[in-house]
Amino acid sequence: MSSKLLIVDDERLIRWSVEQTLAKGGYEVSTASTGEAALAAVREDPPDLVLLDLRLPDIDGLQVLRQIKELSPHIQVLVMTAYADVGTAVEAMKLTAYDYLPKPIDFENLAVTIRNALEASQLKRKVQLLSEKHLYPYHFDRIVGTSRAIQEVIAVARKVAQSEAATVLIQGESGTGKDLLAKAIHYESARAEEPFMEIACTAMPETLLESELFGHERGAFTDAKTQKRGLFEVAQGGTIFLDEIGDMSGGLQAKLLRVLEERRFRRVGGTKDVSVDVRVIGATNRDLRQAVDGGTFRKDLYYRLQVVTITLPPLRDRREDIPLLAGYFLEHFSREFKKRLPRLSLEAERLLVQYDWPGNVRELRNVIERAMILEDAGELLLAHLPPEIASRVSVVAQEKSGFHLPSTGVVLEEVERELVRQALELTGGNQSRAARLLGLTRDELRYRARKFGLWHRTEEERQGEESSPPHGGNSPDTPAEIQRNAVV
Repeated sequence: MSSKLLIVDDERLIRWSVEQTLAKGGYEVSTASTGEAALAAVREDPPDLVLLDLRLPDIDGLQVLRQIKELSPHIQVLVMTAYADVGTAVEAMKLTAYDYLPKPIDFENLAVTIRNALEASQLKRKVQLLSEKHLYPYHFDRIVGTSRAIQEVIAVARKVAQSEAATVLIQGESGTGKDLLAKAIHYESARAEEPFMEIACTAMPETLLESELFGHERGAFTDAKTQKRGLFEVAQGGTIFLDEIGDMSGGLQAKLLRVLEERRFRRVGGTKDVSVDVRVIGATNRDLRQAVDGGTFRKDLYYRLQVVTITLPPLRDRREDIPLLAGYFLEHFSREFKKRLPRLSLEAERLLVQYDWPGNVRELRNVIERAMILEDAGELLLAHLPPEIASRVSVVAQEKSGFHLPSTGVVLEEVERELVRQALELTGGNQSRAARLLGLTRDELRYRARKFGLWHRTEEERQGEESSPPHGGNSPDTPAEIQRNAVV
């Protein structure tokens, strides 16, 4: 997109000559002959740079400069006048004019000054974006989890970030972190220095959402008193994140499809196409394939979006990450609330891992935040967790027939074996965490795992056992030897 310039001068010949020169340079140029007309133009369609004469028939040029900066502080202003004097120049610079140019205009100098002013504006914008990126870092290393499920998601997302993929679809239940993943993709990509714009497709009526996405022209509807740029236009060069895209109306789906295919759109009430270069990331907690079959989501838009699809797993499918996430949130809120960092008790950790978390990571975050607000203990205990979590875990355990004795009885050793197997499965084979879930030491868990044939020794362990001295000719792997060596 070419830069927009506004020339403000009461002399028609100067306006015409400057406009012709700058238009040949590839700029989009408009003009105004009065201060009021200039301010109206800034309100309707803010330019990137204003070339402002200080002597105007209706309003003093310095007053116009002041109001332009109040309306849009990012607009660069070049002041020009035939009545150059030091006092006026100093006053203009105090009002953050970029430079001061005397008349008659030196067009070669003008072209260089405009180019420098626009580059300075772009640099300032990039510095601001980089500062925001530093203050609010959204990167893949901030996604907590070592489970295979989440690591596979991150691996795919890294490839997407470094690619030129124009569309990405993120699926997952509410609270799984779809917005965090979208931001990580943006800030780890070549678009990181450009804007990241986001909007919830369920948060507003269709007409208002259309205006927010594509902007509108003055007079397009009753309250459209000025022109407005939409998020697609503002996000030029960057990323636009459409949250809950599955709830978008049919009419807007058709307009979004055109943007994705043609890379251009029209503002509401407009007649001129606006070209854009943005990456579109859509997110939904709905099954879009099912929505297509049900006729509520366009098939062509679905296939355009799902070129690259990333599905975030629910927290219950990566339980081994729950202690890590709980520890991360404890540390986060201890800093935020300026409290001592508590440790997570084994009983509380066991309950957190057993709970199914219908609200996913968001719900876990809220539970930890509540505990940090209400409690000042050095350890987060079972009593600090909401009672509904403990009661729900108890209900689920009974539903799964895990801890009530059937009338026909059970073989205790088989129950013990099943519990050890489940603990190892839940923790991805992590010995320490599996032991904590069962209230055992690591050695006690290893003894039982070997006893039930659930333990597979590593090569290092096998070599260590082969190099150990014999014990009366008995193999160290016999039940008798294991019983003597076990720490119980």
